[in-house]
Amino acid sequence: MRVDQLSELLPPVEIERPKAWTRASISADRWTIPVSPACVAELDAVVASLRAEPRPIEQLAPAAFSLRACAALMSEVRAKLETDTGLAVVDRIPVERYSAADNRAIGWLLAAMLGQVVAQKVDGTRLYDVRDTGQALGYGVRRSVTNLGQPFHTDGGWLWKAPNFVGLFCLESAREGGRSRFASLVTAHNALRARRPDLLARLYTPFAWDRQGEHAPDAPRFSEHPVFEFEGGVLSARYYEDYVVNGYRLAEAALDDEGREALEALRALVDDPAHWVEFRIEKGQLQYLNNRQFAHSRTAFTDTAAPGETGGRHMLRLWNRDEGSWHLEGRPAG
Repeated sequence: MRVDQLSELLPPVEIERPKAWTRASISADRWTIPVSPACVAELDAVVASLRAEPRPIEQLAPAAFSLRACAALMSEVRAKLETDTGLAVVDRIPVERYSAADNRAIGWLLAAMLGQVVAQKVDGTRLYDVRDTGQALGYGVRRSVTNLGQPFHTDGGWLWKAPNFVGLFCLESAREGGRSRFASLVTAHNALRARRPDLLARLYTPFAWDRQGEHAPDAPRFSEHPVFEFEGGVLSARYYEDYVVNGYRLAEAALDDEGREALEALRALVDDPAHWVEFRIEKGQLQYLNNRQFAHSRTAFTDTAAPGETGGRHMLRLWNRDEGSWHLEGRPAG
């Protein structure tokens, strides 16, 4: 398909320059946000309240507690995600002083300050445990429950609306490995716009996506979405090449040559070390990213505990999406 046939979809110029960073143009001080003593005191009060009067986590609302300092903290996180680096690392929550239930409540409340916390599985799971379960990678078993490395991707690319923000609350870090990497898809988009607008155009048209088994038993096992969309002056991206390859397999269709070349060109840009940053997420840190404009990956890791046992690398993952309901697809009726 010719670029001129998609002129109404492609941005006319390079877009969102503050988010189009490279390794050389960004540093940790731009994404790190310290936790104030006032915020910790508020969390201590929340924990005391919930220990005295336990309530289901998913019924907790930030407005039910005095969380002025925490609200200011999460407002700063939102600003980083929406208008600046696309990445924020809150450093750090004293998780060692709280129980597992306390920390789940804290993660939920902080995430809820960024918007609607939505399901990550068809069964309605909204607090998702990222840890090595010992399961073998396969259909319906995501890399997030293994100790394998993950290529660059965005979360939930097969969904009607992918989560806008993705959070990882670190309750325990790995003994070795498990380093986080981040790359700007805005940077990659602008580079393709300059070098290969023909391939960028293909990324604005649909691909088949593996739905990861997160659907009703009789529903289609793949969906169709473009990698890039540009609406209202805002770029939105979905990226996970493995899910696209598997999507075409499930659709019993062949990926076209131009689509394959476009994905390869995008991968080359995202995987280029000049375009990503890397760090280790530490115990007590809350890492959030703009999931519609930035890709993330993880290196393989080794734990002190056996798969499924306590003491190994453990993150709570949270998804935020304001469109639709909190359910996995959440598409509005009509």
